[in-house]
Amino acid sequence: MSDIGSGDEGLSSQKYHGQGMDAGGNNFDSGQQPQEQELATKMLQIQSKRFYLDVKQNRRGRFIKVAEIGADGRRSQIFLAMSTAAEFRDHLSGFSDYYSSLGPPNPDNVPDDGKLKSEMMLKDNRRYYLDLKENSRGRFLRVSQTITRGGPRSQVALPAQGMIEFRDALTDLLDDFGTDDGGSVSGSSFKGELPEGRHLRVDNKNFYFDIGQNNRGVYMKVSEVKSNFRTAITVPEKCWARFRDILADYTDKMGRAHPDTVQGGGTARAGGSAAPHPDTESFDART
Repeated sequence: MSDIGSGDEGLSSQKYHGQGMDAGGNNFDSGQQPQEQELATKMLQIQSKRFYLDVKQNRRGRFIKVAEIGADGRRSQIFLAMSTAAEFRDHLSGFSDYYSSLGPPNPDNVPDDGKLKSEMMLKDNRRYYLDLKENSRGRFLRVSQTITRGGPRSQVALPAQGMIEFRDALTDLLDDFGTDDGGSVSGSSFKGELPEGRHLRVDNKNFYFDIGQNNRGVYMKVSEVKSNFRTAITVPEKCWARFRDILADYTDKMGRAHPDTVQGGGTARAGGSAAPHPDTESFDART
């Protein structure tokens, strides 16, 4: 039996694009916050779900956004200050040890509320409830975030078999960016304003070019987005020129091989509400 969550695991689910929250627990429209900076991201595929761990920074400090994408494209997400993420990482070890000590799931011996083990974390005006649960479909860790002054409850459900993988990914991010909720990006010599992101549309695909900065320096993240699918690569600044030269070389060779083929066209135009990506270029790709 696979360890997956039930239908009650995502009270605040939505399609992949939506609103976010800063490290202080305030809502923001991600398209209207150009001062927010994405420092790093990791993607995990655990059974039928994808999880994105994004380290972000804004005027209030640094935090991690955890987004769960179901097989149907629905999203649930929570936000963790860096110090809270470190506490959560430690709890994951405890939950994983407890899960390993359990026998096989027994549908005839499930607790009334389904809870096998629970913990609670408190950060400023937010509470996080961690519940290792079991139902007829298996075992999973439900992480719920609530705000004491009111507001929607948000939660994600992590298949129990993926807790160690999730903990290790979280540990990697914390090793790179620390557990301090504030502060600046250490180890980077660039102090100026980073270029704004760009957006390129090719047929039914979208490509996003975002410039970021972490303790290793400046980098470009190139994301390919199609429907509810996203994949990305990061290119360190030190090899941008070489990366450009390789692309130019291939463009020249294909241009000579197919002189009558239009490789691309169009001009940049304003991206509407996509404030971080003001320049959108459309191409009709033909072979």
